[in-house]
Amino acid sequence: MSACVPTRAADSTRPRRIHQPHSPPPTPPRRFRIAGADLSASIAVFLIALPLSLGIALATGAPLQSGLVAAAVGGLVAARLGGSPLQVSGPAAGLTVVTAELIHRYGWRTTCAITVLAGVAQLGLGCLRVARTALAVSPAIVHGMLAGIGVTIAVAQLHIVLGGTPQSSVLDNLHALPTQLARVHPAAVSMSALTLTLLFAWPRIPGRVGNVLRTVPAALVAVAGATLTASLTGLVLPKVDLPSWSSHALAGLPEGPVLGIAAAVLTVTLVCSVQSLLGAVAVDKLVAGRPAQQARVGRSDLNRELLGQGAANVVSGALGGLPVAGVAVRSSANVQAGAVSRNSTMLHGVFVVVAALLMVPILELIPLASLAALVMAVGIQMVSLHHIRTVTRHREVLVYVVTTLGVVCLGVLEGVALGVSVAVAVALHRLTRTRITHDERGAVHHVRVRGQLTFLAVPRLSRALHLVPQGAHVVLELDGSFMDHAAYESLQDWQNAHVARGGTVDLTGRTGTRIAEPAGPSHCRCRPWTPWRNHHCEPSAGPQPASADDRSGGAGRADGSVGPGAAAGRDGRSGQSGHQLARGISAFQRNTAPLVRGELARLAREGQRPSQLFLTCADSRLVTSMITSSGPGDLFVVRNVGNLVPRPGEESGDDSVAAAIEYAVDVLHVRSITVCGHSGCGAMQALLNAEPGGAQTPLKRWLRHGLPSLERMAAKNRPWARLAGRAPADAVEQLCLTNVVQQLDHLRAHESVARALREGALELHGMYFHVGEAQAYLLVERDDGELFDHVGAAEDLRHPA
Repeated sequence: MSACVPTRAADSTRPRRIHQPHSPPPTPPRRFRIAGADLSASIAVFLIALPLSLGIALATGAPLQSGLVAAAVGGLVAARLGGSPLQVSGPAAGLTVVTAELIHRYGWRTTCAITVLAGVAQLGLGCLRVARTALAVSPAIVHGMLAGIGVTIAVAQLHIVLGGTPQSSVLDNLHALPTQLARVHPAAVSMSALTLTLLFAWPRIPGRVGNVLRTVPAALVAVAGATLTASLTGLVLPKVDLPSWSSHALAGLPEGPVLGIAAAVLTVTLVCSVQSLLGAVAVDKLVAGRPAQQARVGRSDLNRELLGQGAANVVSGALGGLPVAGVAVRSSANVQAGAVSRNSTMLHGVFVVVAALLMVPILELIPLASLAALVMAVGIQMVSLHHIRTVTRHREVLVYVVTTLGVVCLGVLEGVALGVSVAVAVALHRLTRTRITHDERGAVHHVRVRGQLTFLAVPRLSRALHLVPQGAHVVLELDGSFMDHAAYESLQDWQNAHVARGGTVDLTGRTGTRIAEPAGPSHCRCRPWTPWRNHHCEPSAGPQPASADDRSGGAGRADGSVGPGAAAGRDGRSGQSGHQLARGISAFQRNTAPLVRGELARLAREGQRPSQLFLTCADSRLVTSMITSSGPGDLFVVRNVGNLVPRPGEESGDDSVAAAIEYAVDVLHVRSITVCGHSGCGAMQALLNAEPGGAQTPLKRWLRHGLPSLERMAAKNRPWARLAGRAPADAVEQLCLTNVVQQLDHLRAHESVARALREGALELHGMYFHVGEAQAYLLVERDDGELFDHVGAAEDLRHPA
């Protein structure tokens, strides 16, 4: 593009700066700023992390400072280097049993060395980019492992709650429980009861007062309440003892059998990695449910998260801290508090360091029974009824139970190994357990396949299919999610032979919905993801006679319409297009119409009730239903050249956009309006290339509604938009972004929109779609309050992991 575009509004008193249209725009200097949401979230997370870190250290039998060290390192190192911006790392309850066993067997300094080696192993796994492999572990195994750890924690801490000392294993703790109940310590029990009462009652305080009080974490209130009560009443009971940092034990050289050390390193690596990676995925799901937060927070990079966790474990172990992993309780609190970057997690680590250095006299007032009660409650909550219902619904309760019992009775690594073995056995059993039945109803033969269709089931499938006589109509019902190559070829060969002999075959799912048609010689044999652009279905082998659908021009076509043959007789090219259109209609009637007919029938009865007005460009590359994952009845779509919204009073006889806006807001009562621009917009290129004067064609007259966007981009007092942290590639992309912002301003000038905004019944959204990257972005509010001037990734279709 040869024309130059001014980057400032015309002003004779100011120097003019000229840019080539496709030259990169200037990048403004970046300043380090901490958002208010990050600061408040970091305080909330710190108040939760402080008592939990001490409690977990107490439960493992490690020095209490080690919990604070792990919390600080998790906040500073894992947060800075990890790939999940909002996940909070630190000492996790899921590692309590593992760490306690290591300390009992090898001592504290060797346990720290094992933590360092586990961190090195995590760094190696991160470099190998195998993070997503951890997600292949069955959720039933993970939930069972956490449940087993939770039972172990709860039983062990119960002894401290009662004023005693826990044993080294669950079975020993259960065996010693009757004796402990006979020697209950009243002061310890009373402080534990007070802690649990505050912990569970605080979030349930009703009314407006409760809404205010619930901003203070329940864990902090519970421990603070017990500490204050114990201090005021003068109760004599064991309390937190933080030795001087000068005597704090650091990591030493590992001492013990090589195989035992290696197994310990493997266990810590496995538990830390799986818990952290699953936690990162869970955080992504939490963020996805909060659109305003999602627009500013990117998705987790799982390999980078593994590297960050490895680095944190190396540092924590070297400094005498507990193993570090992602912690669900703190991470969910971070998201719920509205954090928008990793600054919140790092600030929480700074607060932990300050507390560890300056708040020792206060921390030493905390009763150990209160911390034990807090950790016992966490252990009980790890046995989740929701997880039990989920694994039961998916028929994996056996895997869950075996893993839980294995962790409780044998240990974490042994329990997980048992769970994996049972999961594999269950999968093989399901793969080989296929039930095939045949029955005849009138003139229709029904063949049902229940389960996965593999080569092992091919002989039974063949016997059932050969019971069908020639020329009969067959309904073949497949109820399974997998079919291997041998079963597919056997089924396809029989189907082709049966159709050739005059029979018919309907392939259906369990609900009876037709999922395929008999494959005739003239049907399209293209792959499911054949590129859409300029695609033409070709016969599989040479010229074939047209099928019934082709001869009629597609099922459901009204009588008297022009078929593809007639179109081809007039114009070869239009005939080809008409033939392609007819094939598309035919494919819709065969494959898609049966699936959507019920929903469309409901919409026909009830009328349209779209949730939003979606205003976008007429560009053929924008498929609105695809990029928004929407279906019939979801969107009220308006498309025009350049996704322009003329200002009220400037339509000059063209009221179509204003009419659509008024109809959507006042009649359909949509709850939101989205203006969506896209990369490489021809309308924006035409605006940049426009020469003054010349004939006023319809296109030029229409594009005048985009001139305010050009002026907005050139204005000096408005910073250029940012695209997920980077500058736009060129002036065209900058104008595409700025145009979306400007058209949102035009929307607010419409009376119906302004009224709905005042009433709080409508929201406006800006969206940008990068065609070449298949990447959608949402426009978000700047920190200074001006709306929609920089852009954050809405959904990364190319996940970095």
